[in-house]
Amino acid sequence: MKQRVLGKCGPEVPIICFGAWPIGGGMGSVDVNQSVATVHAALDSGMTFIDTAEGYQTSESVLGKALSERRHEVVLATKLSGNDHSEAHMRNAIENSLTALGTDYIDLYQLHSPQSRWPMEETMGGLLRLKEEGKIRYIGISNYSPGQTEEAMSHGPVQSSQPRYNMIFRHDEERTLKFCYDNDIGVIPHSVLAKGLLGGRYKPGDTFPEDDERRLFNFFRGKLFEQIFDVTTRLDEWAHDRGRDIVQLAVAWVIAHPAVTSAIVGMKNPQQVSQVSMAAEWELSTSELEEIELIIGDLQPIWNKDAFS
Repeated sequence: MKQRVLGKCGPEVPIICFGAWPIGGGMGSVDVNQSVATVHAALDSGMTFIDTAEGYQTSESVLGKALSERRHEVVLATKLSGNDHSEAHMRNAIENSLTALGTDYIDLYQLHSPQSRWPMEETMGGLLRLKEEGKIRYIGISNYSPGQTEEAMSHGPVQSSQPRYNMIFRHDEERTLKFCYDNDIGVIPHSVLAKGLLGGRYKPGDTFPEDDERRLFNFFRGKLFEQIFDVTTRLDEWAHDRGRDIVQLAVAWVIAHPAVTSAIVGMKNPQQVSQVSMAAEWELSTSELEEIELIIGDLQPIWNKDAFS
């Protein structure tokens, strides 16, 4: 699988990152053996970049099992979740993550979301000390605005940023991608399939079981979902006309953005890995990207590719 450098002087990573939220139970319970098989299928396909978080239920411990003999193959990323960015909590969290993952270092340790209660100087100071101690290699952020990113950068190197970014939700995130591009920060978007909206499976009236966190998401209900469903149906038809499907289109579209290093895609069985991995071979042309924008229409404004040249 094609590789790109993550940020300034960072590691090379594949253009598709295995998102481990689903195997932890975020989209409903998954058998451990199936989860391990899914991770192994991802590695075998070239997805040697894995993203998880302490807040993803059992994700880290499942990955610990899956990587017990294959840790050396992986660029492993996890996140400090929750609203406590004190150094005491951070140190407790990193030790818990290291134990669950069965490793003695994290390649990319990320702040899951901004927490204004904790001064960024202190938070970055704690991360830099973990880096000096060899517990983490690089520092990343997730769901940070350009201003928040700039503040973090003033206190230490920021290797990567993880904004939500996909064909449906991208208006506010464009500013973040442009800022990262201009400042040599790797971009690894999450929610590339919009939690399944771009998966081609769900239709108006569908509901989720109690153990699926998506039952709480408003964009799977009402008029908004009906509008999204109309657009995604046409996108799926467009992809099938080209021998592909909407999942592969959604991934290829994100990868096509000049600011993006790697697209994080959640998968919970080997069949999904096979389906997603094919997107790495699909390079959308300028004319195809324009056709896609016409289909999306007023759902979201287009991104200005010229701004990233």
